[in-house]
Amino acid sequence: MSKSSIVDESARGGEYLSEDDEAAARASFENVDLDRIRRAVREILHAVGEDPDREGLKETPDRVARMYAEVFQGLHQDPKVHLTKRFTQKYDEMLLVKDIRFESFCEHHLLPFVGHAHVAYIPNGTVVGLSKIPRVLDVLSKRPQMQERLTEELADLLMQELDAKGVAVVVEGTHSCMTIRGVHKSGSSFVTSAMRGVFKERLATRSEVMSLIFGGKPRD
Repeated sequence: MSKSSIVDESARGGEYLSEDDEAAARASFENVDLDRIRRAVREILHAVGEDPDREGLKETPDRVARMYAEVFQGLHQDPKVHLTKRFTQKYDEMLLVKDIRFESFCEHHLLPFVGHAHVAYIPNGTVVGLSKIPRVLDVLSKRPQMQERLTEELADLLMQELDAKGVAVVVEGTHSCMTIRGVHKSGSSFVTSAMRGVFKERLATRSEVMSLIFGGKPRD
């Protein structure tokens, strides 16, 4: 299968990639040893007692290889590129982007964890395009991750690259490593936060952002 046809798989169902996303997808496949993953998946199937040559599993090693290239493409991308273009704006109040969906993989079991991130910052003379923070999150999450590290990486990167007065990141995640195995606690969620600058220094500012994120939010 050619790399072009591999990337074209992402366009099925009418979900076509932008030029930037397609370029990133192509780069991810070029940097991943697909054949090595295919061989490894065949070995796993043998090891658990399956027949990798039966009809339902014949193409599984290739599917898994392409999946790993997709879900770990952030390993070969630089999140900083999405923050290079900024706009001068005399706005010194809080900016908050709520409920940014993300998908990542727990590095301990290579099982997915999914959830939402809430990101706030107080600008210091410049602002970034609204879509750029979700793009940065996508790059950081498409790697073997820990939610704690993802939260801090996002906060530190935004604080540094935006030269912000403060950054607040709150991440809510559901981890399949504890819902489909182990303790089997479905419905549980994991919340992490990272406060930088004025959000860490000022209780009132920190309380304001937490109120904007969770105030009036229905609880299950």
